[in-house]
Parts: sequence; structure tokens; C-alpha cells
Amino acid sequence: MLDENRLEEKFLSQEAERRVSEKLDTVEEIEIDVQTDLLKIVQGQADGVSVAGQGLVIQEGLRVQEIKLQTESIAINPFSAIFGQIELNEPVNAIARVIVTEVDINHALTSDLIRTQMQNLQLDVNGDIVSFEPQKIQVFLPGDGKIECRGKVLLKEMGNTRPFAYTVILRLRTNLQSMMLESFNCTEGEGVSIEFVTALMHKAKELISLPYFKWEDIAFSIKDIKVEIGSLILLVETQVKQIPSSLTVLSP
Repeated sequence: MLDENRLEEKFLSQEAERRVSEKLDTVEEIEIDVQTDLLKIVQGQADGVSVAGQGLVIQEGLRVQEIKLQTESIAINPFSAIFGQIELNEPVNAIARVIVTEVDINHALTSDLIRTQMQNLQLDVNGDIVSFEPQKIQVFLPGDGKIECRGKVLLKEMGNTRPFAYTVILRLRTNLQSMMLESFNCTEGEGVSIEFVTALMHKAKELISLPYFKWEDIAFSIKDIKVEIGSLILLVETQVKQIPSSLTVLSP
């Protein structure tokens, strides 16, 4: 009986792998395990779904080095499941562990998808609205909980526009809540006020805390980040409304 159950799971899992792989630009390796049996399928149930993948390119410029995801029990459409397609009848929660490399982060920052989302960001600096448009951003991950960013922006304040280049080092001691600014240096152009730097830090924490990634009907919320040499390890909480087919990014 166990072997029969595994045949049903294997069929659904292989079909799910095929369908997801078709939606990705490229994938080095992906393994999907649908935990269910024929009786549960007929009843529209599954104990869960686990996903493990490496080298997933979701869209041009957006690559994930590694992902491991496990859902809780799910309610599925039994008719579509019989033909190898998993359609959710109810939203399901999942926890994912995602690894992105320094190289992948910097490549993503040059993509049109990310650059579009970073246009005309605004800060409230003591009641004055300051807009800034990132021109170039490069991220370095030296380890020891540090994230170093070097970049150039156009600052727009009080009707004036001026270029500004900077180097900033952030440190994560244990989790997102403990993120602190270790240093902020102006490398080109006039300097900025302490109030501006404080508002910028508030904006950074606000953006990280938002579920601002969306893969069709999947909302992502970053719960923790661990910094290692050359890579970030993210603990991500998700709510899945339906199996996805493409990736978009929500505006903050």
C-alpha cells in the first residue's frame, strides 16, 4: 500500500516539477515532493508540499542560488490533481529558506525590474520631502553580519537636484530588528545631514519589513536575514493563494 501511495505522490511531484520548470527561465535542479495519497486527492487534501531547488532564474536578472520550502497541509482541487495539476482551493502558509549570492544580488540590481521599483523614492526629513533616484548600487557581503553598499543617487530637495555618492555599512547582529548603521560616508558631492541618514535608515527597515515580493498569488514576508561571506540566507514566510507562473514586485 505504501508503494502505491508513493506512486501517486511521485506522479504529482514529477508533474509539478515539470510545470514549475517550464515557468522558470533556467533551473539547475528542482525537486518537488507532494505528500498525499489517492484517498486524500479524492477528498481534495494533501499533507503538504516541499520544494528544494538550486540555480533558479525566475526572470531575467533575478536568480536564487538555493531555496527550500515546506507548506502546511493544503486543500486542493481533486479533479485537476488527478491530471497532475495542483490547484489550491484555499490559501496555504509556508516557510522558505532562500540563499542569494552577492553576485546574484548585484546582477538583480541592474535589472529593469528592480530599477523600475527604485525610481523616485521619497524620505520625510523633519517634515521636508526629499526624493532620491538611485543611479548605481553595488552590494558587498564581507561576512561578520555586515552588508556594505556603495552607490550613487540623484537627490531632489527644495527644487534642486544634485548627485551624491556614498558608502554605507549595515550590521545585523541577530535578526532584522537588530539592524544598525555602522558607518555612512559621502564619497562624492556635498554631504547630507544626520536627519537625512536617520530617515534613510527608517526607509531601509520599512522596505525590508514589507511583503514586497509577489510571485503571482504568493506574498513574501522576510522574517530574518543571516549574512555570510558572499551570500545572504533569508527566512521567508509566505502565503500562497495559487501555484505561480511568473514573478512581479510589489511597490513599497
